[in-house]
Amino acid sequence: MKKVDFENLILFENEDYLVINKPPYLSSLDDRHEAQNILDLAKAHTPDAQLCHRLDKETSGCLVIAKNPAAYRHLAMQFESRKVTKVYHAVVEGIKEFSDELVDRNLLANNKGIAKVSKDGKPAQTVFNTLKTYYVHTLVECKPITGRLHQIRVHLAYLKSPICGDTLYGGNPLYLSSIKRRFNLKKETEELPIMQRVSLHAYSIGFEGLDGTKLFVNAPYPKDFKVLVTQLEKTS
Repeated sequence: MKKVDFENLILFENEDYLVINKPPYLSSLDDRHEAQNILDLAKAHTPDAQLCHRLDKETSGCLVIAKNPAAYRHLAMQFESRKVTKVYHAVVEGIKEFSDELVDRNLLANNKGIAKVSKDGKPAQTVFNTLKTYYVHTLVECKPITGRLHQIRVHLAYLKSPICGDTLYGGNPLYLSSIKRRFNLKKETEELPIMQRVSLHAYSIGFEGLDGTKLFVNAPYPKDFKVLVTQLEKTS
């Protein structure tokens, strides 16, 4: 992966917080197999930087970084009391009409980092709303109330609406040939999915600054997610 310019990722900055648009395929924390990660890049920008939460390596979008210990504690308390509003966008299989659809199902993660619905798990709630339906796919707004591992992905799979490209939880890769009529692939070439990752983006985050100001930040879609939604628009 080419060297990331951290400055280009910044969506919002004040004396206490940075909100960045995390690119896909970049780990939030130290990853032995990678030359760079968000935390190291953030520390080069602000030596006291601490990540206030995490996003899966494949997931793009809003990630909040505290620039000092007081800011970190202030946001940690908001996460604990569930006062942080997070909104994700996902492209799922099938035509779904969700209207404040609440999934309230406990989640249990195993030691391999795979989660499942289980009464023995920790409480987890997510609210889903349909943003747009296409020919056989839906763009869904996901609002996690809790913050469990793979929560949105597992809860959507539970609703029989797996996220496109989420092979771990039953989602299939989405190929242009499956949605575009008269699609011709060049001879001897293998077709790749439109998006080569889980179609999930952390679209916005809202929280309270140290001075009591309400902060709300939106992250534009990265290129691959934008291409996917554009293709669905064209073919629906």
